[in-house]
Formats: sequence, structure tokens, C-alpha cells
Amino acid sequence: MAKKRNGRQDAIRDIVRNRDVRTQRMLVDELKAEGFDCTQATVSRDIAEMGLRKLPEGVYVLAEDLHLQRMVSELVVDVHRADNMLIVKAQPGTANGIAAAIDAAELPDVLGSLAGNDTIFVVSQTGEDSQRLEALLQKLRCAKS
Repeated sequence: MAKKRNGRQDAIRDIVRNRDVRTQRMLVDELKAEGFDCTQATVSRDIAEMGLRKLPEGVYVLAEDLHLQRMVSELVVDVHRADNMLIVKAQPGTANGIAAAIDAAELPDVLGSLAGNDTIFVVSQTGEDSQRLEALLQKLRCAKS
């Protein structure tokens, strides 16, 4: 049972990070599309157990991503991608803090980051990983705390 729950919660983590999930029903549907047989009540318990929160825009976010969301929404100016690399432009003097938040979130698409004064260089394993990370950062950048 725990193994099944952990697998489902890993899938929830991936879905919430990579898609705009606004309702429990949407999350159930996404899980079913990935082969999980679960009910809305099960998903509701997972949401509570995992500490998922809703942003003011109505999109679920992981508790561990909230700090990253605050940093990105307030301090990131732009995000550019080139294959498996991202360049994150930030307010002057804030890049180290943002890079630390990226590292602390333990995002699966991040191999590592390097920060200067106002620029963060983030490397992913593949271009697809980098594309997912770019989408997540853009979603967080547009979200308001």
C-alpha cells in the first residue's frame, strides 16, 4: 500500500510541477491518464499529506516549491533556454539566493546551477528536462505570492 501511495505521490509531484492543475478532479484525471486508479477522496488525502497549496491564481503548487515560487515571482526578470541549459536573469544581487532556492527545491530536471550577480546558469540532463524546467520557472515567475 505504501509503495503504491509513494508512486502516486511521485506522479502527483511531477504533474503539479509540469501542468496547471486547478482542481482535485483535474488531478484525478491526470493520474488516471498515467495509469493510477484512484478516487478524488484518495487525491484529497494525498494533497493534505503532501502539503500542496493553491496559488492565488488557483494552481496547485508543492509546499517545497513555495519558497522557490516567492523568489522567482519577485526577483526573476526573464528565463532563456538553449538546449539543456537555462539562463535565468534576475534583479541585481539576487542570483545567489535564487540559485540556492532552485537547489533546495531538489527539482528532478536540475543537474546543477551556477550564479553570478544577476544571472543563474542552470544545466539539465536533456533538452526536454530543460524545457520542463523553463516552463516551471515561467509558471512560477508569473504567479504572485
